[in-house]
Amino acid sequence: MFGRFESRPVAAPFSEINVTPMVDVMLVLVVILIVTAPLLGSALQLELPKAEGTRTHAATASALAVSIDPLGQLYLDDLPVEADALRARLAAKAAQDPATELRLRADGAVPYARVAEVIGIAQAAGLSRIAFVASPAGEAAPPPTR
Repeated sequence: MFGRFESRPVAAPFSEINVTPMVDVMLVLVVILIVTAPLLGSALQLELPKAEGTRTHAATASALAVSIDPLGQLYLDDLPVEADALRARLAAKAAQDPATELRLRADGAVPYARVAEVIGIAQAAGLSRIAFVASPAGEAAPPPTR
């Protein structure tokens, strides 16, 4: 028959959303955030002097990291500390383990007098193993943080 349309029932639209892939992606992002957040928050960004022959040492239990930022502020294991408190903490660690190594990281803009002051504090506390941390000569400078 001409001119006649068949009337079929129209299918109802699919109204459910499959959220499983979205949940999977969000869980992966949360895991990545949990793993990387401590690494990003605790790193003190310094522009270390470059030197040939530098090598990376694994962190040991008997090592302390002392850093000096460009303004001369002292940090013990990435936490700000005053000179008197640093002296007391280093003396306590030296009394506990005299073979403790002090890893000194100083920004390239820090005057040598400030570095020498920290070395004197460490030696007066009883620590004689002092390592100077520098960047390898071929390594690019880290991006500015501010």
